[in-house]
Amino acid sequence: MSGFVVTTPMNPPKCNAEDYINFLIATPKTCSGTVAARVQPKQDDPPAYGAFTRLLHRLEPDAETMWQEAKTQVDFCAGILSL
Repeated sequence: MSGFVVTTPMNPPKCNAEDYINFLIATPKTCSGTVAARVQPKQDDPPAYGAFTRLLHRLEPDAETMWQEAKTQVDFCAGILSL
């Protein structure tokens, strides 16, 4: 049986970045994968809390996108830079 490889197709992700963003926008205070899974719309096979954790590990952070979003809230003439 040398060289015999068994390949099993992976299941596709059950949630995407848009699902998570919509959850964050709609959530007033509590933010966790468990809550995100609990409030998903009714569907046959909804994502479990682990699907949101795996999503966050899959997403690559993009500093430029984060800065474009945050710089509207920065006052360049006042304040303190904290690193």
